[in-house]
Amino acid sequence: MIIQVIISLLISLVVSVVAGFVYIPVLRQLKAGQSIRKDGPVWHSDKQGTPTIGGIIFISGIVAAISVMGFVSGSGDLSHLFVLIFSLSFALIGFVDDYHKVKKKQNLGLKSWQKFGLQLLVAVVFIFIMHHYGRLSSVVYIPFFNVSFQMPIIPYYLFAIFVILGTVNSVNITDGIDGLATGVTIPVAVAFVFISLLWGDFSSGIFAGALVGGLVGFLFFNFHPAKVFMGDTGSLFLGGAICALALALDIPLLLITLGIVYFAETLSDIIQIGYFKLTNGKRVFKMAPLHHHLEMCGWNEYKIFAVFTAISIVFAIISYIGIINR
Repeated sequence: MIIQVIISLLISLVVSVVAGFVYIPVLRQLKAGQSIRKDGPVWHSDKQGTPTIGGIIFISGIVAAISVMGFVSGSGDLSHLFVLIFSLSFALIGFVDDYHKVKKKQNLGLKSWQKFGLQLLVAVVFIFIMHHYGRLSSVVYIPFFNVSFQMPIIPYYLFAIFVILGTVNSVNITDGIDGLATGVTIPVAVAFVFISLLWGDFSSGIFAGALVGGLVGFLFFNFHPAKVFMGDTGSLFLGGAICALALALDIPLLLITLGIVYFAETLSDIIQIGYFKLTNGKRVFKMAPLHHHLEMCGWNEYKIFAVFTAISIVFAIISYIGIINR
């Protein structure tokens, strides 16, 4: 199994790098450039016009790896395909959003209620399919305490939907500076590789391996100064992939520690908005989410990337330790 996961990783890595060299010039010719938020940091204005929708680069690598390796085991377990289709469904929502932004030449795509409605629909369908095929139980495992308990099916469905929507949008918020969402997600994906190997879950392992390879290949183009942005196409795919893997492995609560950076970013946004409304305009942070606050405090993008990625690595290790005795 280890060899197959490594091959999956390498295929995804190579295809992503090749796709980057091919796809980025095409995006430039199509003038599919990023529009920068007017209320964002003023120094981000020099990023205006950088090609976006770059998530297709690592998505191409992952799809290629799953296409080659996805049927090797012969076990009949197709959960990796469900995870891929689920992630691609979120990527499609992101692509529609990105397309509208590029077409309108402004940072406004789908309306919030449209994105939420589409995400909710995808989440419900995925949960139903995974449960139908026996890859989603209603048993909740509590990491670090090695304790499990059974939830009634309907409350568990609602819980799973909350996990999906929360995770997907948290990853999306994290994608705010060059390479950040990519760098933070690589350790998360590596943790899923090791968890899958530990538990002998071939399907999840080959998908997680492909995710690692695709992101490493994409980081070559996405690291500061970024030659391309992943856009909502990429960030929604990543969010879908992370929560789908957690649910397929029946460890959604592990995302509390494994996705610590995502949720810190989201929490900073919630605190900022809530405090702003309660105090009629006062702020806790100089700018939300957290990475923008740190930029306003003088941190450059290299430092934010390095610190956040290091935190993600540490918590990925902690998370793995938390389930090792299951």
